Amino acid sequence: MFTEIVLTVAESKRLIAKGIVAHPDVMKALKEGIVVVCKGSTNAYVAEELLGREMKKTDYVTGATLPWSWKGPSPVANKLPEVVLERGQIVEGATSTSIVPKLKAGDVFIKGANAINYDRGQAGILIGHPFGGTVGAALGAIIARRVKLLIPAGLEKNIPGDLNDVAAHVADAAETPEGQSVCAMWVVPGEVFTEIEAFRLLAGCDAVQIGAGGIAGAEGAVRLLLEGEPAAIHQALEIAKIVCGEPPFIAP
Repeated sequence: MFTEIVLTVAESKRLIAKGIVAHPDVMKALKEGIVVVCKGSTNAYVAEELLGREMKKTDYVTGATLPWSWKGPSPVANKLPEVVLERGQIVEGATSTSIVPKLKAGDVFIKGANAINYDRGQAGILIGHPFGGTVGAALGAIIARRVKLLIPAGLEKNIPGDLNDVAAHVADAAETPEGQSVCAMWVVPGEVFTEIEAFRLLAGCDAVQIGAGGIAGAEGAVRLLLEGEPAAIHQALEIAKIVCGEPPFIAP
């Protein structure tokens, strides 16, 4: 059985967040270990789903991609504390970097990405911090201790080309004519989790991206073809109804 669905960027973020919370590794870590939710726009939805309450999502972001023509102050702010859970309970005062010494196999570190190559299973993070930011502080421990790195990212971030080649190209850039530094790209090892994985996990159906973009709020949207048994498609549509109408991250 087949059906089609179009998800706006915000609807995709909500869907992905629901899928992340249902991920077996996350569920296990919530009972037995540590779950770290780094700051970011998609992760703000993940934090809401984990905590079971709404938050001011614009305050759970450290940096954002804005229109090139954007004038004025940034609409996001790094005001809310990071969500770090140990055995399902908030660790007061903990951050994604301060908790690193305690991380161990079975724990889950959730970090968003700026770009993905879905076919290659790659995720790239733009780095502006001189010491690598969160990735620089945590990646060594994540790899050495076999911590699960989970990367929620919408298919809107899917770009062509091997991200290692993209990162090498970015490395050759110094600054723009306006004197602005160009961010570096770090291709990180981890499990990329998109709308496709969310539908597979939550409904048991397959999803294939067959289009992108649109108008009237569907700018950046993804069009997915869902395939599965009738019960799975019915479940997928019920989930779609739940995320349908999710307001934009920032209202126009």
